[in-house]
Amino acid sequence: MMEKLLPWLALKRIPGVGNHIFKLLIERFKTPGLVFEASIDELLSINGITLALAKTILTNQTSDIIKKEIDDVYKKGYHIVTLSDDNYPSLLLKIHDPPPFLYVFGSIDSSIKNIAVVGSRKSTSYGMKTTKQLCEELVACGMTVVSGMAKGIDTAAHAGAMVGKGRTIAVLGSGFERIYPKENESFFYKIAEQGAVISEFSLYTKPEAYNFPKRNRIISGVSLGTVVVEAAKRSGSLITARLAMEQNREVFAVPGNIHSFKSAGTHNLIKQGAKLVENADDILEELLHVIEYRHPLMESVPSVSADKKLNLSKEEKLVLDTLGTYPLHIDEIMRKISIESGKLSSILLQLELKGIVDQSAGNFFSVNTN
Repeated sequence: MMEKLLPWLALKRIPGVGNHIFKLLIERFKTPGLVFEASIDELLSINGITLALAKTILTNQTSDIIKKEIDDVYKKGYHIVTLSDDNYPSLLLKIHDPPPFLYVFGSIDSSIKNIAVVGSRKSTSYGMKTTKQLCEELVACGMTVVSGMAKGIDTAAHAGAMVGKGRTIAVLGSGFERIYPKENESFFYKIAEQGAVISEFSLYTKPEAYNFPKRNRIISGVSLGTVVVEAAKRSGSLITARLAMEQNREVFAVPGNIHSFKSAGTHNLIKQGAKLVENADDILEELLHVIEYRHPLMESVPSVSADKKLNLSKEEKLVLDTLGTYPLHIDEIMRKISIESGKLSSILLQLELKGIVDQSAGNFFSVNTN
């Protein structure tokens, strides 16, 4: 494990190699180890790499500090997930500057059924109660609740998910050995038992103010959408909502008291087009195009006719049986049936040519029942 991770942490620590350039390097060379073996000319072919940076990369030496960091991670029961690992969050891969690797406490996977729920640290009893109830409903429908483990609404979001015996993910703005806020340290362990705590910051990184806007892009980035509950006009939660919009994710807002300044931010979001949320169905119905969700009262839908299935191969039938009328992302299909991506793409294309499967924007597929 040490040998695998050393190049990842070493490349990340090189001044000038930010998250976006790191992503470009991995897309070109596949692994950090191969980046260090590249030629000057090969490195210069990457947009944003200067001659000085290329030389720095090629003269880099792994420090003992990095080795100690990796050693501490595993001694303390944490682990590191890199961009190339199967369980790296698939939605996070799609943002402009995904973290090259994540520190993880608990278990994380590539599922896309995540919804972020954020809001004021100084929340009202209404906000706390509403958030807990909403998150209980969301996990009951198979969603994972994502938040930032801060005081107030974040704490209520994680608590609601755990009461509902569902999964929850906390994204920290500090390292695992510098839990913030300190009073939520017990939550750190409880969340890890029922989901995961993740951070892009090294173990001993302090909770500096400038870390939290960076953290917010991960909260929205791992999620299909972001729900804001109680936010003033100037609020970190509104930053998360803005980032969600920039990442082309859905934004939802829970209405509050029109006389309370703590609801001014959420009401502005609704005026700007965020969907008003009263319960979990309001969120899930908006995500029908990406997740398999059916309200219990929805009428059953017709399946693919038997005559269309007659001339299908065993593998085509396997893929078809995984699909429904609501579009499913190719990554989710691959996760469900454990098939190589190139082969899956070929099968989906054949099914589409036969008029059995429809493809929608963003590599989403559904059954054509016409």
